[in-house]
Amino acid sequence: MWCIGTITGDYLANMEDVLDVYSQPAEAGVVRLCFDERPCQLLDHVLTPIPPKPNATRKEHQEYVRKGVCNVLLAYNLDTGQRHLQVTTTKTKADYAHFMDWLVQTHYPETPKIKLVQDNYSTHSYGAFYENLPVETARKLRHTLEFHYTPKHGSWLNMAEIEFAALSRQCLDQRIGTQERLEAEAVAWEAKRNAAAVKVNWSFTTEKARDKLKNRYAELTKVTDEIKLSDH
Repeated sequence: MWCIGTITGDYLANMEDVLDVYSQPAEAGVVRLCFDERPCQLLDHVLTPIPPKPNATRKEHQEYVRKGVCNVLLAYNLDTGQRHLQVTTTKTKADYAHFMDWLVQTHYPETPKIKLVQDNYSTHSYGAFYENLPVETARKLRHTLEFHYTPKHGSWLNMAEIEFAALSRQCLDQRIGTQERLEAEAVAWEAKRNAAAVKVNWSFTTEKARDKLKNRYAELTKVTDEIKLSDH
């Protein structure tokens, strides 16, 4: 589950920041979202599958044809159990900026602050807004969205990853040959999951992290002490 690599102060700081966001009680006027995006390969059948018979699954030929790649962007509201997604052809700063603009205007137009947990992928920046949106729109998004970055190799800290795992298992575990069909399948999955208001049961806290990773904390403290001693 974890792949934290070499421990650094930045890793611990970002990890605790995200965990603190999760552990805070819900606040009036504040929305907490987790965001991630993932490329999805489009695969089509070479031969038409044979329809299933009673008590049997349909038969598919092992060969398939690649139809390119599209991108799924997903935001998950950890307080309401709602998720919001879009499917795009590319994965660029423009796609990220336009998704965030759509997300805020469509679902949270009156919300003064949105705490957004996301990874530190190069396109996930305030600069993306100014490069691809009107200046006033970019400024409004910069003041509305408060970024909280997961550490490098810390994708396990993002609840949106759990949602993507569910999407892959419940919806995308089949050959889908077009972006249009993938979008239709993903939106249907989103609606069903939202209707049930499925929430992620997150129990890992900063306190548990310090206990679980106490050796890592100790290693970092030891290195810090050694640096201080070498300065004298």
